[in-house]
Amino acid sequence: MPGQETEQTIRAYLEALLSGGDFARFFSDDVLWTTMETGEEISGRDAVKGFIIALHSHLFDAKPELRNLIAADGLAAIEAVFVGTHTAEFAGIPATGAEVRLPYSVSYDVSGGKIDALRVYFPISVLIQQLKDASTVHA
Repeated sequence: MPGQETEQTIRAYLEALLSGGDFARFFSDDVLWTTMETGEEISGRDAVKGFIIALHSHLFDAKPELRNLIAADGLAAIEAVFVGTHTAEFAGIPATGAEVRLPYSVSYDVSGGKIDALRVYFPISVLIQQLKDASTVHA
């Protein structure tokens, strides 16, 4: 059935990501992450894995809350909420300890049971403003 392999791949990836498992095994060797707001690109399995780990474990103590998942043949998308605590310098803002909640979405290209691309619609400017607001409260 078209889309079934795509959905199985994304569900297994998300399960590994949320449980602290080896989520990078679902990436192709040359997977490409694009932050759509800024145009920043990160390529390669290890680099994308490292960025995701840094975002969720080093810069923030965070975990995504999955809201929706749709999948078709070779394409998938999620809606989620980034929920966490700011624990290290991000965008030049020292750790504030602020709690953040940001809705975001990701579109995935999937082939052969591997994720080839992630296009991440994450509101970086809103996150930075939340952290700036928190830093002035704590100043």
